[in-house]
Amino acid sequence: MTEFLSMGGYAVYVWPSFALTALVTLANLYFALHRRKKVVARLQREASQSAT
Repeated sequence: MTEFLSMGGYAVYVWPSFALTALVTLANLYFALHRRKKVVARLQREASQSAT
């Protein structure tokens, strides 16, 4: 297990790369969902205004 975690001496480069990739992926997901929520709310508001 220790050998796997040390990544053959490259752990100092590998693990931060994995962490950065995970962080960027999660941030992308968060912002996409947040934007979607705002767009859906705006479309619902516009649809309710045009129906009256």
